[in-house]
Amino acid sequence: MDALLHLLQPLFAPAFELLGSPISWTELIAFVLALWMVVCNMRVHALAWPLAIISSLLYFLLFWSGKLYGEASLQLVFISVSLWGWWQWLRGKGGDGQALRVQRLSRPGLALSVLATLLAWPLLGLFLQHQTDSQVPYWDAFPTVASLLGQWLLARKYQENWGVWVLVNGVSVALFAYKGYWLTVLLYAVFIPMSVAGWRAWAQQLQQGTPPASRQALA
Repeated sequence: MDALLHLLQPLFAPAFELLGSPISWTELIAFVLALWMVVCNMRVHALAWPLAIISSLLYFLLFWSGKLYGEASLQLVFISVSLWGWWQWLRGKGGDGQALRVQRLSRPGLALSVLATLLAWPLLGLFLQHQTDSQVPYWDAFPTVASLLGQWLLARKYQENWGVWVLVNGVSVALFAYKGYWLTVLLYAVFIPMSVAGWRAWAQQLQQGTPPASRQALA
């Protein structure tokens, strides 16, 4: 992995400085793509998924170089889940056999989601603490686990994904500030009101019962 990072060193060259910390081209490009991705998610447009794949790959490189191994590994999972989510939005079916539409979790589904997250968080934190040189194993573990839940909910078009992202983004702001990734701090801070807007946009779709735009051409 070190050899790959050395080969890609030009991507880590500073594009500019923010609050005394250099912002690499990797972080800058990932920032722009991630913003574009969330806008597409709010509009339920399938272009969000290829944007997520590219952005996640760039963030994997950034986080691994910063020894945030949980967040880095999460980006690889994001890439896999994004491929699945892309397929779900284009070809997936709901419980009624129809094309996926924006929906709500049942109460048992919500309870199971919360329980699974609370159980997986300390387990991953314990692993990172003893098997890596992560400086913040449990703070690294929580957004990692919660993001997996958020990705699954997003792929299946559950409105509750936006609530999960509000929580994940709030914790991530503190985590990335600690590491000095200031542009990414700004990105995740912007994600918070965007997630609230996403909740409202999907709530409106639920009320209107309009078909999603996810089958539109990727233009």
